Amino acid sequence: MKFKIVSILAVVFLLMSFNVPKGILKKIEKEIKATYDIEAYQFINIDIDPEITKILDSDFTKNNLFKIEANGEFLGYAYLGQAPSKTAQFDYLVLLDTDLVIKKSKVLAYREEYGGEIGSKRWLKQFIGKTAEDSLKYGDNIMAISGATISVRSMTNAINNLLQSLKVLHNKNII
Repeated sequence: MKFKIVSILAVVFLLMSFNVPKGILKKIEKEIKATYDIEAYQFINIDIDPEITKILDSDFTKNNLFKIEANGEFLGYAYLGQAPSKTAQFDYLVLLDTDLVIKKSKVLAYREEYGGEIGSKRWLKQFIGKTAEDSLKYGDNIMAISGATISVRSMTNAINNLLQSLKVLHNKNII
């Protein structure tokens, strides 16, 4: 029990140091626990050399890529990102297994009046199982959503960019 509390506090302090709002922290914790079927876990920040981040399609400059471990066992990765909607940005989480296969994607905060349907479990489910070998295309293998075209394209591009960036990091033995 004591280990569980210490682990949770460590995760909360780690994420708060990166200016993640408290409400989003709760969503992240809930998704990690449910996806990996665990109660306590640790986040380990993955530091990426700024020179390498210049060649990547995703933004890794905000300490937003983490290893997830529980009881000394490596479970996978968590990526916290932002993508543009019509006039704002939305926050999202991608959880991956140890082989960089998407286990879960979640829109954490959507700040527009329209387009919030991209946060539905049904729509986000289509990213599960995707890897860097997949090419995601709006309207082809990614469903369109009426009234959310900009956000759908943005999320699709963000996931594509993330997977390609993770492939580069893996090939360079960083992850």
